[in-house]
Amino acid sequence: MKLPRTTLILILLALGLGGFVYFYEIRGATQREEIKEQKQKIFSFTEDDVQSLTVKTRKLTLNLERNPESSSNPKWLIKSPISGPANDAIVSYLMDLLVKGNSDRTLSTPPKDLKEFALDQPQATINITLKNRQSHQLILGKSNFNGRFLYAQADPATKPDGNINVLLVSTDFANAVNRELSEWKQPVDNSQKLPPLTIPNPTPTNRK
Repeated sequence: MKLPRTTLILILLALGLGGFVYFYEIRGATQREEIKEQKQKIFSFTEDDVQSLTVKTRKLTLNLERNPESSSNPKWLIKSPISGPANDAIVSYLMDLLVKGNSDRTLSTPPKDLKEFALDQPQATINITLKNRQSHQLILGKSNFNGRFLYAQADPATKPDGNINVLLVSTDFANAVNRELSEWKQPVDNSQKLPPLTIPNPTPTNRK
């Protein structure tokens, strides 16, 4: 039985539409979601993977290392410019941003345009060394036009087309690293009671 030409065309269109729906709407949606997740995450390491951090701002270069005595406090130690225990809350705040931070979007930019984002003279550079000796870097530039995000580079590398990816990340990164040295140090515990003040007994006076 020979089908009418119009019917055959409609059947082919239906098959083509069905294939488009499957590959684009169903299978394609899953792939696009996976790509979206990969693009949004800045780094893929966990907090436990990190061995040391170097935070370099315009007025301070700070080296932090994980405390080898993991069962004791603090979890982090300052190695330079001074030596001593670090403020775990401050370090944890930065670490949380590095581990969980996302990029709002990615801009493909020629290297010569990095100065437009203040990435040629960044406000801060964070170098991360993992326990497996791998290293990562986050460079923080200036805020975008509405002040909602910072321009940044994560593990800068030139792409095959000669451009470099510039990310838009949370301004919380600037708050996390632009601190005085005193803020990075472990707070002094003032809860210890001072020794009781001893008042000498008055010398009795001899009455006549």
